[in-house]
Amino acid sequence: MKKYIILAILAAGTLCISSCAKFLDVKAEGSPTVDQYFQNDQQAIDAVDGIYARLAQENVLGRELYWEQAVANDIVWGRTRGYPTLATFDYTGDESPLRGVFEQAYKQGMNRCNWIIQQLMLKQVNKDLTPVEVRSLGEAYFMRAYWHFLIAYRYGTKDLGVPFVAYETVEGGYNNEIPEQQPSVMVNYQLIVDDLEKAEEILPRFEEYDAANRGRAHKAAAAAVMAKVYAYWATWDKSQWPNVITCVDRLEKTYNRALHPVFTDLFAPDVSKFFTREYCWGYPSNGSNDGKAGGSIEFPGVSLENKGWGKFNGWGQFKPTYDLYEEMAKDNVGDVKNERLAATMLEYGDVFPYFGEDRVFWSTSDVESGFQIYKFLQPFAPADPQGMGYLLDNADWPCTLINWPIIRFADCLLLRAEANLVAGNGAAAAKDINLIRQRSHLTPISGNATWKDLYHERRCELAFEMANDHAYDCKRWAYSGDPEIKALALNELNSHPRVRHYADRSNPDSPFTIGGYEDYTNQLKWQDKFITFPYPSEQINKSAGKLKNPPTWN
Repeated sequence: MKKYIILAILAAGTLCISSCAKFLDVKAEGSPTVDQYFQNDQQAIDAVDGIYARLAQENVLGRELYWEQAVANDIVWGRTRGYPTLATFDYTGDESPLRGVFEQAYKQGMNRCNWIIQQLMLKQVNKDLTPVEVRSLGEAYFMRAYWHFLIAYRYGTKDLGVPFVAYETVEGGYNNEIPEQQPSVMVNYQLIVDDLEKAEEILPRFEEYDAANRGRAHKAAAAAVMAKVYAYWATWDKSQWPNVITCVDRLEKTYNRALHPVFTDLFAPDVSKFFTREYCWGYPSNGSNDGKAGGSIEFPGVSLENKGWGKFNGWGQFKPTYDLYEEMAKDNVGDVKNERLAATMLEYGDVFPYFGEDRVFWSTSDVESGFQIYKFLQPFAPADPQGMGYLLDNADWPCTLINWPIIRFADCLLLRAEANLVAGNGAAAAKDINLIRQRSHLTPISGNATWKDLYHERRCELAFEMANDHAYDCKRWAYSGDPEIKALALNELNSHPRVRHYADRSNPDSPFTIGGYEDYTNQLKWQDKFITFPYPSEQINKSAGKLKNPPTWN
């Protein structure tokens, strides 16, 4: 039988760390064979660290997941790419970012986790696992769930799920045959929750990790990801919303998660600020390894002004829109820019610290939007950020030291607020929304929260973060939401993003006009099938007909 997507033998030692090294200080090693693995604790650690490191690579959190965000109106592409269909709904599934994310999530992520789980469970038959091996098993369950989730919500529908097999459940051992697609993505979500429940049961609490191991999966991380899984599951089955509330309550009451009092601390390169009570799970980018090797996050440098005004080789690939600026500016008081907006994006004339100097923001490179993402630029502020270890010495790979948020407690509070809105409890939703607003000294909403309040808060609080797949938020709301939230989502999905055009791009005081972003003029109107992507055609061909798109894509 033909194999489904070539499965690499897990050479996790190619992305491993020594026992005394800090978590995810990744270095290259050899490629040991299968029978050399899991002979000691260090080999279990090495195997698991390899699947974490895959997240940081360019194909996932580095930048490739972000191109598709342009289908909503929060970002525009600062530089032209060869796959404009990702911004216009006219995608085929063969665009290189879609292919790359799928392959990384399936082959490099989920299947590697499968292999680790299978091997540790086989070992457990004859010998008790050590505490480190038990933890490694929990980490593998957690990471398998996360990689599976990335595939499930991006490709699965209520009528057809995504391919998945748990190696350890196959009698006689898994033989790499083509896994069947699940009959519904809701089956996939249940399997993901099953893995997260196992992970939560056997993983340590975050507080049990020493400083060198912070960043690994822990009990609260499993509960937080589970809350998001249930929220996405509720797109197809609204009876899952109470489970969101249960998970977030557990984060709060059992795991002591809460908002950190200072918003900007969450994105600081100061490692002492990485692990606040708001931290649920993120990627502790170390700033010292390039994105190809998988040790660091490049997105802050990718979205920095192209060429970085001669100081650093930013790539200028993602820029904020006037639409998002306008939404965030609704919280301004008179002419005073609100704290959250000021910390999230720059507009012409804003002064910000950059390589030890106060710089006035303006842009003369590539496509103009009138703004720049500022949320993640603290590593560029000191006079010698490279000497401090905040930036990769090789400026051609613009990686930074930052605790890259994948899910934080503010996201979870907003998921609970959404669940309460569905349940008709606007007062409870307002309570969670106001906790977030008060942290940034924004005027609390009065009375019961509305869908408009929830939409505004998710869009503004989580702007540009992986914690917020804003494009998918709009898609799931357009597909299944209350009429109010559906209208807000459709307005964004069906309109063209707007940008600022300055008369003199080198002068922040020059007049500007608000106009459309020309590369999006062929944008298609929303159809329900757009809630998922079609699979890459090469994967369908390799599957010998077993991998199928939902009928609406055929």
